[in-house]
Amino acid sequence: IEIDSTKGFFLNGRSYPLRGVSRHQDRWGKGNAIDRIDEEEDMEIILDSGANSLRLAHYQHSQHFYELCDEKGLLVWAEIPFITVFMENGEENTLSQMRELVTQNIHHPSIYCWALSNEITLQGVTDNLIENHRRLNDLCHVLDGERYTAMANLFMLETSSPLLSIPDIIGYNIYYGWYVGDLKDNENFLDSLHREHPEYRIAITEYGADAAVAIQSPCPERGDFSEGYQALYHTYMASLIASRPWLWGTYVWNMFDFGASGRNEAGDPGKNHKGLVTFDRKTRKDAYWLYASYWRKKSFVYIAGRRYRNRVEEETEVKVYSNSSEVELSVDGRSLGRKKGSNVFTFSFKITGSHVVTAKNVEGDVDSIELEKVAAPDPSYFIPGSKVVNWFDRKESEDDEFLSINSTLGEIEATEEGRKLMEEVNRSMMEKMAGGMGKGVKVSPEMAKMALRQPLSKLLAQGGLSQNSDAVERLNATLRKIRKVR
Repeated sequence: IEIDSTKGFFLNGRSYPLRGVSRHQDRWGKGNAIDRIDEEEDMEIILDSGANSLRLAHYQHSQHFYELCDEKGLLVWAEIPFITVFMENGEENTLSQMRELVTQNIHHPSIYCWALSNEITLQGVTDNLIENHRRLNDLCHVLDGERYTAMANLFMLETSSPLLSIPDIIGYNIYYGWYVGDLKDNENFLDSLHREHPEYRIAITEYGADAAVAIQSPCPERGDFSEGYQALYHTYMASLIASRPWLWGTYVWNMFDFGASGRNEAGDPGKNHKGLVTFDRKTRKDAYWLYASYWRKKSFVYIAGRRYRNRVEEETEVKVYSNSSEVELSVDGRSLGRKKGSNVFTFSFKITGSHVVTAKNVEGDVDSIELEKVAAPDPSYFIPGSKVVNWFDRKESEDDEFLSINSTLGEIEATEEGRKLMEEVNRSMMEKMAGGMGKGVKVSPEMAKMALRQPLSKLLAQGGLSQNSDAVERLNATLRKIRKVR
């Protein structure tokens, strides 16, 4: 194995970019009390996507699963549970955990690196934290002189941090376009890091967006927890990754939804919904098949949006994912024509009643879904407890002289009244964000500037507050009384 900072990952002398997913082992109804059959089902789902690598987060996984990775040829990023918050008195524990990880697993050929920590800088960087990582890095090289050392860094960590020069290879967990910023910010961040530090061997160790499969929208947007936005997010990221060979490894967060006791999002508490597959392993979300169109060798065709069956729009859009070079779409047996391309094929047609939509690729694979024209939005497509709205009703324009939830955070904080209001809102949101993990976070100057450019409505949605909720409407009414600074 060789990793080059500009050419990427090489296996036995040939280019072999790692395109994979992260895995948490728990599952619905069992927690971590899983058995071999569960592990073998996980492996089957992972392999069917076409992934060639796994990040096993954030702890040792079972010997049986490492053996499955050896057998199936998946390259593994292995790490210890040194995550999120640095504990000053935990150094010896981290060294013991690393010693056990390496000693117990050194003979698994699937493992290519030992990871020192994950997002450990959430509450800042101290001299002791840096020294702890140096000791971990040295220990890995003493125990195993062949494998790389690695580290998964929080996307808010400054790229000038001395931590980045400690391990052999680095990863960043980036969530622009989900927690903060726009999708374009992923590209800006990665290209800037590569340009300023061409010596760094860079991976994306986490990226993703939450989606509950019940939530559907013809107008998906950041923070709405819809399956459609998750698919849009990953469509952008997959294209970004494919055009950057120096990104030697990329890992979707996560292959499966997983338990997270502090979270209360999408009307489905206790879960992180970033998985490409549901917690019970029964439903593969649209984004799963999007990645299959990039990674999978066996031909297939898949129509996205199948769970958005009841549609209110007059003209609807259908996206087809396939690893074929040509796809044909038919509605009720009438062909809409063939399209050549790759990965994502988009068709539009007028929807008038009940329709059977069928896609076929040149290899002969076929997929069909049913759609229905309805007069009003289906309430089951909304987060439980939120207001059902008509997506296509245009709201009356607001007086530009006054603030609103559509004003940027920077515009609001430019006023004294707005700044005080946001202090309370920010405190509440940070405590709720990501199951409370936002509390105590150290925000970099670059991240703070990015937040100031964001409309408040987007930030509120990301905090789990619908723009149509009573709480947000009350907040908007308060802002409408505050005159903008000119």
